[in-house]
Amino acid sequence: MTDLSLLKLMRQAWARPAVMLAVATMLAGCASPGAYRTPEVAVPAQWQPQPVSSTQASASAVVPERWWARFGDPQLTQLVDEALQRNNDLAVAALKVRRAQLQAGLAASAQLPTVSLGVNTSASRLLDNGPTTRSHGVTAGVSWEADLWGRLAAQRNAAEWEAQATDEDRAAAALSLAGTTAALYWQVAYLNQRIESGQQSIDYASKTLELVKAQHAAGSVTGLEEAQAQQTLASQQASQSQLVQQRVEARHALAILFDGPPSQALAEAQRLPEAALPPVDADLPASLLTRRPDLRAAELRLRSSLATVDATRTSYYPTLSLTGSLGGSSNVLSNVLSNPVATLGAGLALPFIQWRDMQRNVAISQTDYEQAVLGFRQSWYQSLADVENALSARTQYEVQAQQLQLSLTAALQSERLSEIQYRAGAVPLKTWLDAQETRRAATNALAQNRLNCLNSLVTLYQALGGG
Repeated sequence: MTDLSLLKLMRQAWARPAVMLAVATMLAGCASPGAYRTPEVAVPAQWQPQPVSSTQASASAVVPERWWARFGDPQLTQLVDEALQRNNDLAVAALKVRRAQLQAGLAASAQLPTVSLGVNTSASRLLDNGPTTRSHGVTAGVSWEADLWGRLAAQRNAAEWEAQATDEDRAAAALSLAGTTAALYWQVAYLNQRIESGQQSIDYASKTLELVKAQHAAGSVTGLEEAQAQQTLASQQASQSQLVQQRVEARHALAILFDGPPSQALAEAQRLPEAALPPVDADLPASLLTRRPDLRAAELRLRSSLATVDATRTSYYPTLSLTGSLGGSSNVLSNVLSNPVATLGAGLALPFIQWRDMQRNVAISQTDYEQAVLGFRQSWYQSLADVENALSARTQYEVQAQQLQLSLTAALQSERLSEIQYRAGAVPLKTWLDAQETRRAATNALAQNRLNCLNSLVTLYQALGGG
C-alpha cells in the first residue's frame, strides 16, 4: 500500500466506523515491529599468528574473568580488586546504569493506566453576615492509552536495550580499569628497576672518574680522558633525574585510581616479575569476542535503534485514549460519595495527517539504525585486529627477548674486556666508556622488553573480553 492511497482511505473513512476498523487492521499490519537480524560479519578460521601454548585448548576455551590473578602476584591482584571497588569513574558508570534502568522503568510505566485523585473543599458566606455554606468534592480518574500499534512497547524495548547497553559500558570501563591498574603497577616496578640500575651505573661512573683523575694526576692520561669521564657521569645523573620524575608521575596516576589524593602510598614492586608469563591457549575460538562488553553494548544499541525506528513509525498512527472518572460532592463531608457520578470517555488522535513529517522522521531513524549496523561491523573487525595484533606482539616480544639477552651477555663481555685493556693501556678511555654505555643500553632494552611482554598479554586479555 502506498502512503498516498492510505491517506485517501483514511479521509474517506472518517465517518464510517466499519471502514475505520478495516483501516486500523491494515495499519496494524504496517506497524508490525521490524525483525532484528544480527549483522553478518566475517569470522576467521584461525588467528594469524596462532597462539603458542604447551597444551591444546578446547573449542570452549575462555579467558578467566579475573585474569590479573594469573600473574601470581598477590600485590597486583589486591590492587586491581581494590581499584574495581573504589574507582570514581567506575562509580559514575554504575550511576549511568541506574539512570538508564530508571528510564526504562518510566517507559514501561507508560503502558499502565494512570490514576489520579483529587479532593476539593470550598466555603462561601453572604456579605450581610449570612450563614456560611461549605461544600466538599472528591474525584478519582483513570486514563489509559491503548497500545494499538505497539508504539509504547517499542519505546519500552528501546529503553530496555539501552539500559542493558549502558550496563555493558560499565563492564567495559571495569575491563579498561583493570588493564590500566596493571599497566601502571608494572610501570612503577619498571621505573624502580631502572632507577636501581641507573644508580649502579652512576656509582660505576663515579669510580671510573676517580680512577681517571688519579691517572691524570700521575700524568698517565690527559685532561681529555678526565673530561670524557666527567661527561659520562653527568649524563647518567641527568638520566636518573628523568626516571625519578617519571616514577613520581606513574605513582600519582596509579594513586588517583583509588579515590584518593595523589600522595597516598600504594604497594609497589621493586622489579618487574621474572617468572614465566601465563600461557595463551592455542585454538582460541573467535566466539570469545562475544565476551567483549563493547561489542555487546554495540549490538544492544542496534536493537535499541531498531526499536526506535518502530516507535517513530507508529507514533504517527491513530492513538486511542480511554478515560474514566468517579466523583461526588455534598455539603456534608460524610456524604460526598453518597451520590457518585461516573463518566467514561474515549479519545482518538489522528497524527497521520502529518504524513510527510512521518516519512522524514522514520527515514532519519532508519538512517541512524543503518549507521549503527555499519559501526557494529567496524567494531567487530577492529576487535579481530586487536586480537591478532596482541598475539603477534606477544610472539615478537618473546623473540626479541631472546636476542636482547644475547646482546646483554655480549655487552657485559665487551665491557669487561675493554676495562682490562684500558687498565693495561691498550685502548683509550673512550673505548671503555662506550662499552659501558652499550651495556647500559642493553640492560635497559631488556627491561623495556619485559614490560612490553606484560602489557601485550594484558592487551590480549582485554581484546578477548577477559575481566
